[in-house]
Amino acid sequence: MNAKDINIKNRRATFDYEIVEKFTAGIVLTGTEIKSIRSGHASLVDTFCYISSTGEVWVKNMNIAQYFYGTYNNHEARRDRKLLLTKKEIAKLAKNGRDAGYTIVPLRLFINERGLAKLVIGIARGKKEYDKRQSIKEREDKRNLARLMHK
Repeated sequence: MNAKDINIKNRRATFDYEIVEKFTAGIVLTGTEIKSIRSGHASLVDTFCYISSTGEVWVKNMNIAQYFYGTYNNHEARRDRKLLLTKKEIAKLAKNGRDAGYTIVPLRLFINERGLAKLVIGIARGKKEYDKRQSIKEREDKRNLARLMHK
């Protein structure tokens, strides 16, 4: 697998949340973590972001599997990782994240053209049960339409 082909998505986020705004952030990683991501061994299931009291954005519960060829200094799989954003972006996240019903969720992890790991995060509002049913119906309608077009 080519490192540029890495595109790990959080499918559950778009189902459970309505995304209001998106940001692309860099991630502070160790050597074995980036190697593990480049081999495609990462997951965004049950992952969320928070802003610490020092004004830094952190991603919590992101699973990056231990590197297969790692040694005694291999990384912890689910440690908190710092995200790199501008002050303006952090201020916007803090302002919108404080509102009731809003949260910051990771949407996609990818490797950019320079070989750096990036995380797309979004300010999200939780969907109600009827919104989820509407999303399922739209997805099924789209799938049925695609089937009819191929016949």
